[in-house]
Amino acid sequence: MFSNDRNIGIVGRLIEMFRHYIGLQNEYLRLDVIEKVVRLITGLLIFSVLFLFIVIILIYLSFAAAYAMGPHIGYPGAFCIVAAVYIIIFLLFFLFRKTWIEKPLIRFITGLLMEK
Repeated sequence: MFSNDRNIGIVGRLIEMFRHYIGLQNEYLRLDVIEKVVRLITGLLIFSVLFLFIVIILIYLSFAAAYAMGPHIGYPGAFCIVAAVYIIIFLLFFLFRKTWIEKPLIRFITGLLMEK
């Protein structure tokens, strides 16, 4: 059945097309990985810049709040109150870190990497 030249040529072309298909699949996989890595790095960079701006804004707002309370309760007490607020916020983030930070981050990264 496979003895004639026409069938051998068809099988040869089929094998060549299969090799080409495998090559295209590898190229697609590489491009998909590159796209996802670039999107992840872009997301991290945007998050870092926004985080930096938020930290700078919080520093200025903290000083403004402390200096606004200073004439009423004294500057050392005002700075202690601002520090106590930050300690409370830190403790809340530490206690609820799984629900506030880890789970949303895992969902974001998983959604980014598993997106078709």
